[in-house]
Amino acid sequence: MLDANLTAQLKAYLEKVVQPIEIVASLDDSAAAREMRELLREIVLLSERITLVERQDGAARTPSFSINRAGGDVGVSFAAIPMGHEFTSLVLALLQVGGHPIKLDATLIEQIRNLDGDYVFETYISLTCQNCPEVVQSLNAMAIINPRIRTIAIDGSLYQKEVEARQIMAVPTIYLNGEVFGQGRSGVEEILAKLDTGAGARQAEQLTKKDVFDVLIVGGGPAGASAAIYAARKGIRTGVLADRFGGQVLDTLSIENFVSVKETEGPLFATALEQHVKTYDVDIMNTQRAVGLAPGKLIEVTTASGAVLKSKTVILATGARWREVNVPGEKEYRNHGVAYCPHCDGPLFKGKRVAVIGGGNSGVEAAIDLAGLVAHITLIEFGAELRADAVLQRKLRSLPNVTVIVSAQTTEIHGDGKKVNALSYKDRSTEAIHKVELEGVFVQIGLVPNTEWLKGTLNLSRSGEIEIDARGQTSVPGVFAAGDVTTVPFKQIVIAVGEGAKAALAAFDHLIRADDAGATAQDKLAA
Repeated sequence: MLDANLTAQLKAYLEKVVQPIEIVASLDDSAAAREMRELLREIVLLSERITLVERQDGAARTPSFSINRAGGDVGVSFAAIPMGHEFTSLVLALLQVGGHPIKLDATLIEQIRNLDGDYVFETYISLTCQNCPEVVQSLNAMAIINPRIRTIAIDGSLYQKEVEARQIMAVPTIYLNGEVFGQGRSGVEEILAKLDTGAGARQAEQLTKKDVFDVLIVGGGPAGASAAIYAARKGIRTGVLADRFGGQVLDTLSIENFVSVKETEGPLFATALEQHVKTYDVDIMNTQRAVGLAPGKLIEVTTASGAVLKSKTVILATGARWREVNVPGEKEYRNHGVAYCPHCDGPLFKGKRVAVIGGGNSGVEAAIDLAGLVAHITLIEFGAELRADAVLQRKLRSLPNVTVIVSAQTTEIHGDGKKVNALSYKDRSTEAIHKVELEGVFVQIGLVPNTEWLKGTLNLSRSGEIEIDARGQTSVPGVFAAGDVTTVPFKQIVIAVGEGAKAALAAFDHLIRADDAGATAQDKLAA
């Protein structure tokens, strides 16, 4: 099952296992069980410290397997054949259960160890989801640290009946002790914040006590990371406040146009950004959302947790998020048929009828990706013609299970109270209303800047973007901005990185001139 390259890599990793591991597998005669058995047997052959026990005991989920520390109360489970994006989750679980150190801050490890209560996590995933591995790996690490935490990753396509019974229509979806705990990408810090309800107040108090920054960057995407690196290299006190480090890049499937990197995936790129930033003396404050900006000699940034940070200069790099259609039913059925990531959630709609809203490159690419999975796709475009590149349009129109409707305005997404069952649109040529019966809607109509919290503080464009000059300076002295949140055209990662570097250099120049002006005033007073 593993090719020669993967086998060699895995063998090298498993040499780091220092404690005996027992893999306990619940298997039957199904094709999936045979495939799982083959994978596990190949793993066992690569390390003398790993043994395999096969059972046919009618476990709650068959096929599945757990990775246990021999003689200990540590283990994680997979009701999945963890290949694709989840292969790294499997490797990490083997290493960490086998005694390899977990790379988490000591404070986080202690916080996990001190959690009071018993926690059983069930995470529904798809093997094509680039957001799922972080959740799986985070919960696995937590279960290894604290034996009162149990976790299992469940492949939704392998357990379709279970997915349908629980009305799961987006991955990752996390259940805790039988109740929905969360959906979407989240790491250890986000999960802990929900479990340890007092952590937010404690963290806010600690953040408020921090010394004044020379430059505080709000946002941890490509623009924010670039700004942090350039600022830190100047030897000034630099901080990064981020809701989630990596930003929108974490939701990007494939990156093929970043100069010098031939091809990579968004989460890998985001990890590389964070690792690069961490090579410098940068104070990274993750899982912190800014909600207020107060200009002044020292600029104050307030977080949702109540912390107040002070800085001589600020760089705003809060990026953008998926634009919503804003029609009845969209919010009500989000993650219950309304989705924004076709690659992540597509497998959950296998054999079903779906719609894609948006005829630009994103929408057409989504339809092409989904065509091999779903029964039928209705692509709806507001304009009189598709806006995607010609090559994408040709590919789309060659697919037999795609219907393209132009000059159509989506008016409502319908459901039965639990999940989506139809979509209505208005024919803009005739004003007639049409209804399409379906099970899923994928929204692909562009991005909206994350600037609601800045309204009334600095100048924004009609579309909500931060207005900046050629140096990244906003309308507020000492406040700069960079990346997709600004009026700079062409929202591209490579452009955001350049804009972040430019904003950091401009902020440094501002600091030099402010210090020089202060020194000159003091000289005059002394005279």
